[in-house]
Amino acid sequence: EVQLVESGGGSVQAGGSLILSCTASGFTFDNSPMGWYRQAPGNECELVSSVSKDGTPYYAESVKGRFAISHDNAQNTKYLHMNSLKPEDTAVYYCAALGRVYLGPCRRGQGTPVNVSS
Repeated sequence: EVQLVESGGGSVQAGGSLILSCTASGFTFDNSPMGWYRQAPGNECELVSSVSKDGTPYYAESVKGRFAISHDNAQNTKYLHMNSLKPEDTAVYYCAALGRVYLGPCRRGQGTPVNVSS
């Protein structure tokens, strides 16, 4: 079965850090384009960060300089390093596979919640 599993969310105070993990199974993640998305209550699903097939990263303006994507091919896992967290970063975070294997963003029943308190 092809799937992605997010983990690493939690509750932190403003200014804190978290590292989210996205582990793939059933396919090789390696150089596949992927994205990190988030959805806060009452809000639409929004793109936070992504990486293209050639490894070029993209960061939304709201997280630029604070978030970073990394990967561990041996673990078939992508990471989202989140620093200097703000209350407005509070949301459920999802990863998505955007290549030939497509698992779309903000899939119901998945994701990992992040709560940032002031």
